[in-house]
Amino acid sequence: MRTIVPVALVAFALAASSASAQTPADSALDRAVAAYAKVRTLRATFDQSLANPITGHASQAKGELLVQRPGRISVRFTQPSGDRIVSDGKYVWIYLPTSAPGQVMRAHADAAQGTGMDVSTELLTAPRSKFAVSDAGAATVNDRATHVVVLTPHTGRNYTKARLWIDATGIVRQLELTENSGVVRTVTFDTIQLNPAIPASAFRFAVPKGVKVYDSE
Repeated sequence: MRTIVPVALVAFALAASSASAQTPADSALDRAVAAYAKVRTLRATFDQSLANPITGHASQAKGELLVQRPGRISVRFTQPSGDRIVSDGKYVWIYLPTSAPGQVMRAHADAAQGTGMDVSTELLTAPRSKFAVSDAGAATVNDRATHVVVLTPHTGRNYTKARLWIDATGIVRQLELTENSGVVRTVTFDTIQLNPAIPASAFRFAVPKGVKVYDSE
């Protein structure tokens, strides 16, 4: 006698198989995508480290990150004090008077794409269409349990790999980018506010008197 398997049972079995195939990294990434899909503005304080494995040079920085989607970003460094990066939606302004006094670099905002500056847009909007996803296990960031997700770009960007430390609520607590130069940039977020009120003036950059603007090609 031929055995007839109910359609509902087949569907359940397929769903269970698909669910079991999902890795902890997939689950963490899905949480992050869902959490940041609701984000229109973001305010965070951060610690940043830059490590160059070729020269052995390392540097530290601290600051505040503001994001207003789409395309507006402000990074104001408190250490080194006075350095700023601003994307006003049209241009990206890079002003680093502590290392390059008397000048500011300006590039079209499209140039900021692929840099990882805006985590919510760059890394967490349809990530599987842009990246291969792999699992790097569990880790703790500032006493918070997280899962580490590795994103490897399908196409050329300003970095070859991104690592995200994602907590149980889907919030990215730490970000690491391995840049094309080999420099590893690690950003640890100390405080994070989702959808705070941010004045439009935060995303404007006024060229200081006596500072020369250089356009990036």
